[in-house]
Amino acid sequence: MPSKLGSYWALSRAPRYSVTFALPLLLLYEALAASLSRFAGEQMRNGADVMLRSLFVAVAGRRGPVIFVTCVIAVSIFFIARDLKRAGRLEPRVFVWMTAEAVALALVFGLVIGTVTAKLLSPFTTLAILGGQPKMGVGARLMLSLGAGLYEELLFRVLLVSGLLLLARRVFRFGPTLANTFAVGLGALIFSAFHYIGPYGDPLRLDSFVFRTIAGVAFSALYVFRGFGITAWTHALYDVIVLVL
Repeated sequence: MPSKLGSYWALSRAPRYSVTFALPLLLLYEALAASLSRFAGEQMRNGADVMLRSLFVAVAGRRGPVIFVTCVIAVSIFFIARDLKRAGRLEPRVFVWMTAEAVALALVFGLVIGTVTAKLLSPFTTLAILGGQPKMGVGARLMLSLGAGLYEELLFRVLLVSGLLLLARRVFRFGPTLANTFAVGLGALIFSAFHYIGPYGDPLRLDSFVFRTIAGVAFSALYVFRGFGITAWTHALYDVIVLVL
């Protein structure tokens, strides 16, 4: 059993499993966004998605969004193919266990993050995280939840936390523990602050800022230790619990 657990721990972090596991999030999110835009007239998208797309729109104009999605898929296929060439075939049972792990973690995070936030804030304010959220249909909330799992993890974990880890190790010469703490903590604060920026940002509140910072710590730490795929699905399912259910 220990050897099997160790094997799963390593395999589930490998790009051929981790990236493949996350790709359905992209397909589901884009399909929901397209259907909402066509049939319900809703143009909402996840904020991290909009930020990443805007870079491509600035360069390529109206073709920017298509080029962006094409690049995401192409880079994903590159990492999967390279890892497959090095390590061989995929084992379907690994995806089953990854799904079970992501579901379990989403349920645990849903309980722990809210509880820790409430305990921290109890001397100061009443917890009302979703009080200021606009009313949206179930389809829109589901789409935003899936987009958060994919694009917020891509932006704030793969790019930001990985960049902070590189900075901590190569420039500041921190050891592994201090580098992880630095990247996870600073990444969580930036992740939380992101939700209050721009014309569609939420009003700044102590309870929601603390809530999102704690969630950022949890997801950043999960990314460091379990990789992109499981973190993306855990975040998506967690948001489904919070926003949809």
